[in-house]
Amino acid sequence: MKNKTLATWLTFWGGPLGLHRFYLKGLGDSLGWLLPIPTALGIYGIQRVQAFGLDDKLSWALIPLLGFTIAGCALTAIVYGLMTAEKWNTQFNPQAAPDAPAGQTHWTTIIGIASALLLGTAVLMASLAFSFQMYFEYQIEEARLISQ
Repeated sequence: MKNKTLATWLTFWGGPLGLHRFYLKGLGDSLGWLLPIPTALGIYGIQRVQAFGLDDKLSWALIPLLGFTIAGCALTAIVYGLMTAEKWNTQFNPQAAPDAPAGQTHWTTIIGIASALLLGTAVLMASLAFSFQMYFEYQIEEARLISQ
């Protein structure tokens, strides 16, 4: 039986590593194995910023990968947490009754949804702000070079 609350929290905390996909679909899930790639690239982008500073153009592309992966996993956690028990059990526990306890929403599920909403929104906005700021600063610098 796949528990909705556990899946919500796994998606929230371990989603960028694909842990929720392995829990729900098994180790043969290809998307679960692909999720760590943008996560690792984003972490590499952060390391590049620490090593080379904010002027490193490769880090501008890599850092948002981490942010968008975290935000996407937070959204998935919200979707899992808000699923009705009938839909959850039909999709992930087909052998169980539609109203089986594994698909029920508990207060820990609600806390997971709220946490995913808070963190996911913050990370998404930060990733967008970082991306746009770096892009516009680059455009201003290029315009300055052209005008000289």
